[in-house]
Amino acid sequence: MTYTHHAKRPTAAQREAQKAFREADAKVATSEYERNQAAFHANRERLKAERLAREAAATGNVAHKQKRSVGEARRDFADRSRLGK
Repeated sequence: MTYTHHAKRPTAAQREAQKAFREADAKVATSEYERNQAAFHANRERLKAERLAREAAATGNVAHKQKRSVGEARRDFADRSRLGK
């Protein structure tokens, strides 16, 4: 048995319609991609700003705690040496 099916070629009007739909689909996909990228970058920048603010606050707090703990250590050492412990 031989296979004798031939595919029908699209007419000129069908080719133009396919081309128009293909271009429209490409524009929609591109604009959707661009919107997603813009949202991603905006979110990343927001998270980066929050992280930098947290790190700055933590660094400030750590420096403050270190200064306080050094003073407390000196007082504790003075107390211990005075009590003979």
